[in-house]
Amino acid sequence: MNTSFRRLCAALAAIVLGAGSAEACTGIRLIAKDGSVIYARTMEFGIDMHSQVMVLPRGFAFTGTTASGKPGLNWNAKFAAVGMNGEGLEVLVDGVNEAGLAAGIFYMPGFAEYQAVEPDEESQAIAPWELVTWLLTNFSTVDEIRAALPQIKVGAVAFESWKMVPPVHYIAHDAAGNSLVIEFEDGKLNLYDNPVGTFTNAPTFDWHLTNLRNFINLTPNNVGPRDVDGLKLDQLGQGSGMRGLPGDFTPPSRFVRATALAQASEPGANGPEAVAQAFHILDSFDIPRGTVRAGFGADASLELTDWTSASDTRNRTYYFHTQGNRRVRAVELMKCDLTAATPVTIPLHDEEPVQFLTPATEQAAAPKDNDTH
Repeated sequence: MNTSFRRLCAALAAIVLGAGSAEACTGIRLIAKDGSVIYARTMEFGIDMHSQVMVLPRGFAFTGTTASGKPGLNWNAKFAAVGMNGEGLEVLVDGVNEAGLAAGIFYMPGFAEYQAVEPDEESQAIAPWELVTWLLTNFSTVDEIRAALPQIKVGAVAFESWKMVPPVHYIAHDAAGNSLVIEFEDGKLNLYDNPVGTFTNAPTFDWHLTNLRNFINLTPNNVGPRDVDGLKLDQLGQGSGMRGLPGDFTPPSRFVRATALAQASEPGANGPEAVAQAFHILDSFDIPRGTVRAGFGADASLELTDWTSASDTRNRTYYFHTQGNRRVRAVELMKCDLTAATPVTIPLHDEEPVQFLTPATEQAAAPKDNDTH
């Protein structure tokens, strides 16, 4: 079976197997004028991940999970980190550490195939959902990750709550602006430099980069007028340079759209300004409830944007807003207790307060008869 046909079969299988739940995450990287690197992403999933913000302290001990149930890789956190966890576990699915490294997990159904782990290799093995935690608690740069990854194994371990092996791939960004994609395909580790900083879901990252060639016409500049046999044709409105920009929620379309918007945008003078710009860009990827469905009728799983985050790798600050509360909140890692005995979790408070600004009417503002002056 050739590679192209195998990938087509895998994609069809992903559609069938992923009908009960799906994920449509989108990630971008912005670099501010002062060099601050911002990694931002959305988190979409067909089931509630019960995420909380978590601060992992230095020195905290971790043990990897293996398919056999035997203890896997043991390590102590070299760096503290902050980000989002899932299902109440002491692991991060997304976050930034005190050295300015940021990383996240993204779904890749139909294409992720992890490494074989022999019995004598289990002491160096971790589960797919533990890799980002391992990265954030051990490393400060993309180059360090590249050198260390061949020394461990990521095995096909079923996540107990979901009764399945989560098919995922990973993105890492360091404070110098370097980006690295980590994928496991056909049981092999594949590493890709990510020059555009964009990341979505299936298929594999190299395919997405090739697909960008179909959209090299996109530009933030408006198309100028044209003369057709004496008839002057002007654009109907602003934005004609982006005509043809994909607008649907599929991973290939989101990859193209995110790359075009991130590359064309003005990120701002510094980290906080770039964070604000990142949230504006990712608003284009927010999924309103009911607009993406896996399955049909009462059994359909509704895809929606659970949370959106931004990691400021210079200021070591983790920003986020959620489906229920669009107010941007933040945790400044370097102001936390980085040597605490245990991880600290912060609830998301997923209910947005509304500030009413209704002006007082003259009648309401007029003094009453018994008012004293």
